[in-house]
Amino acid sequence: MLCAGYTKVWDLSGGELVRLDGARGTTLRVTRGTLWITLENDTRDIVLTAGDSYTIDRGGLTLVEAQGAAVVCVMAHYVDAVHHRTPRPLRGGRIAAWWASLRETPGGSRYLPYY
Repeated sequence: MLCAGYTKVWDLSGGELVRLDGARGTTLRVTRGTLWITLENDTRDIVLTAGDSYTIDRGGLTLVEAQGAAVVCVMAHYVDAVHHRTPRPLRGGRIAAWWASLRETPGGSRYLPYY
């Protein structure tokens, strides 16, 4: 198995965000896809692609976002406390939902945003 010896395997969808608090020492290894990692109080943006690994070198908040479908092997002792947030709908989906809400407006009146 590609993640033998790791604590957990994440199968992330595109745009899915993982929030890690105090994750110093956690190792992430990407087996498929691309990850974007940003660390609290750090100006670096870390981008990992398939085959890359990274050990988080500081405490505080770490955000990991999948840039498309990704599989990540994780080595840490507390990974069960990780919170995943589902990706936001794409802009087209948000606009379609807004138009649908306009059609459902009582009385047939339509409201348009004013910029």
